[in-house]
Amino acid sequence: MSKKKAFALRINEDMLKAIEKWAADEFRSTNGQLEWMLNKCLKDAKRLPKKKESED
Repeated sequence: MSKKKAFALRINEDMLKAIEKWAADEFRSTNGQLEWMLNKCLKDAKRLPKKKESED
């Protein structure tokens, strides 16, 4: 599994509330929801980094 890196994110309060509600509806943490959303967007845009052999 790849390493995770922490970083600060500034986000509109209303947008954060919407993401928190979506996360709760899907039984995910807010962080997990944001990761899922970013992963989906990268995959849809065909920009998801390819896995290295050692990451299997």
